[in-house]
Amino acid sequence: MAIRPNLDADGIEEIEALLEGLTRQNLSQLRRGLVPPIYSQKRVRYKREARGREDWQSARVCMRLGGGDCEDLAAWAAASYRLAGVNAVAIVKQVAPGLKHCIVRLPDGTIDDPSKRLGMKGKG
Repeated sequence: MAIRPNLDADGIEEIEALLEGLTRQNLSQLRRGLVPPIYSQKRVRYKREARGREDWQSARVCMRLGGGDCEDLAAWAAASYRLAGVNAVAIVKQVAPGLKHCIVRLPDGTIDDPSKRLGMKGKG
């Protein structure tokens, strides 16, 4: 998947709409058995993209490359929850001025941060 939104400039609503599209793509890949649920595998880790890059990757691409950054992992995690019957949503959190981070919100309001679970250090 080759989406390159500007996470610094695009509004949260626009980014979340794109996250929903990526989540649905990942859910399709999960249902077809092309990838496993995100937390059932050991190969994929959080990988920060090079400064100035913003490539959105499907779960299948993350598997091939061995990782992804926050939007890649949040969309895969949300799809994995949905596969298990939990209506999770990948959302955007404003961390600081000009800094956004993608996480997963579960129906009860609980937040899951797949980036942190898969190796991201620091604040998210």
